[in-house]
Amino acid sequence: MTKHEPARSREQRKQDALDHLEKDKDAWVSTASPDGVPTLVPLSFVWDRGTLLMATRRTNPTAVNVTPAGHARIAVGHTRDVVLVEATAEVIEEADLATESGDAFASELNWDLRGRPTWVYLRFTPIAVKAWREDNELTGRELMAEGRWLD
Repeated sequence: MTKHEPARSREQRKQDALDHLEKDKDAWVSTASPDGVPTLVPLSFVWDRGTLLMATRRTNPTAVNVTPAGHARIAVGHTRDVVLVEATAEVIEEADLATESGDAFASELNWDLRGRPTWVYLRFTPIAVKAWREDNELTGRELMAEGRWLD
């Protein structure tokens, strides 16, 4: 049996999760079609005003899946230091994207999609967040429920 670091407090896990969301740039995004066909893709993201902002071609399954269902699961970090986000999802056309959000996306990812009509932005708003490193952190891994950070 492997010896683990002591389990982090909820406060520390929340801070570590926010650090991942603010500093990491890539995530695994899981969506499903209306008939239940899953799609799992890596996408780059920016933590933008409490949401994950991503982009993909409007015809890609992830963008198509977001339109009818409006839900996604997102994993950030490594398997031994994961932040798992359940989120509502929406497609945002460039014309509807706040200038500050477009600027943040372009600046942080060095990738400006504005003026490229084949692409759309995806905004994922967390409704549940879990974070853990090892099995000793499975208890208490819930950090957010119903869109609110837990005390």
